[in-house]
Amino acid sequence: MSIVKPFKAIRPAEGYDIKIAELPYDVMSSDEAREIAAGNPYSFLHVDKAEIDLPAGTGLYDDIVYETAKKNFDRMVAEGAFMRDDEPCYYIYRLKTGQRSQAGIAAAVSIDDYLNSVVKKHELTRPDKERDRIRHVDSLNANTGPIYLTCRPHAELSRIIMDWMCSHPPVYDFASSDGVAHTVWVVDGAVVGEIEALFRDIDSLYIADGHHRAMSGVRVGQMRREANPGYTGDEDFNYFMSIIFPADQLHILDYNRVVTDLNGMSVEEFIEALSNNFDVVEHNGEGSPKPKEKHSFAVYVGGSWYSLTAKPGTWDDSDPKARLDVSILQNNVLSPLLGIDDPRTSDRIDFVGGIRGLGELERRAHADMELAFAMFPTTMDDLMDIADAGLIMPPKSTWFEPKPRSGLLIHSL
Repeated sequence: MSIVKPFKAIRPAEGYDIKIAELPYDVMSSDEAREIAAGNPYSFLHVDKAEIDLPAGTGLYDDIVYETAKKNFDRMVAEGAFMRDDEPCYYIYRLKTGQRSQAGIAAAVSIDDYLNSVVKKHELTRPDKERDRIRHVDSLNANTGPIYLTCRPHAELSRIIMDWMCSHPPVYDFASSDGVAHTVWVVDGAVVGEIEALFRDIDSLYIADGHHRAMSGVRVGQMRREANPGYTGDEDFNYFMSIIFPADQLHILDYNRVVTDLNGMSVEEFIEALSNNFDVVEHNGEGSPKPKEKHSFAVYVGGSWYSLTAKPGTWDDSDPKARLDVSILQNNVLSPLLGIDDPRTSDRIDFVGGIRGLGELERRAHADMELAFAMFPTTMDDLMDIADAGLIMPPKSTWFEPKPRSGLLIHSL
């Protein structure tokens, strides 16, 4: 049973949506954010990454950063850039890129569902990033960026979403600079009760993206409970904002690896070592070397691509974590051959989202790295199997595209 409630969203006033909406704070550097927001006082990066409005060298976690975020948000509200709905509503958020489309329900999800593992996780969170987002949510008294949740395919949920989109006009409909179309509908009236009842029949929700945002929303909710011991459970601080997409609509991209060096081996010695656990074939230049199925990889080293196919016995099919391609690569290559035992902390490895393509892997291998691994994407079934088993995926196992924009829907606590 999932407790998923409507809420009174703070959202852009008419004409401000495209000015406000921005990518999540954690997919760009401060310098990139400063460049994106330049000349636009309503960019939500002034709230989500407020260090861009402070002198260079200001610490990312200094008090003044959170104070500036609150000041900037209050200014935007005072200038009429935001409005708030009068009644609790659900919101449909559709993302469309090319021929791909996904639509989900934006809602307030119970922090107790997170604490009781109805909302299931598959990643560890970093304490420094937890503290940052806790302070951000606490300072603004709001969830400003949606957590990206999914649920197993649900025909009735998909029907309600489709019927509403076909019969009601959206409140926002624009294309962002990366070509993604963002469309939002306000869902009100009798169907609100239908959606709430429907979610009560869904046993599990899964975090697809936004583990730190989810953790921060829960922690601030707990802080509010401690400060208000007479709380009833209905207060807004008992919930965090999410967008819930049916799993059959989501698209996971590959999350690739680049490594600084061959750990003392020559290219020939490295290829020979790979052949112990992989069938290795040098790419002949025809077509793309991009992996096309599970347990297949590609490595770029010495100016050439090689296709790798894991041999039987290099993974355990009974273990949902061990059979992940990221685990096969870690356990058979990164750790034993390249000496990278903990990719979370090693400064010899970096990660490149599949949205950047194989060209970026080649560029990095010729610039600041020596070799690159192209991966086959983790599947939604893999993600949910890991979460259902209470396991944690290796770092950088999934990359979701496209991403909902921050600033379009805000949940006040």
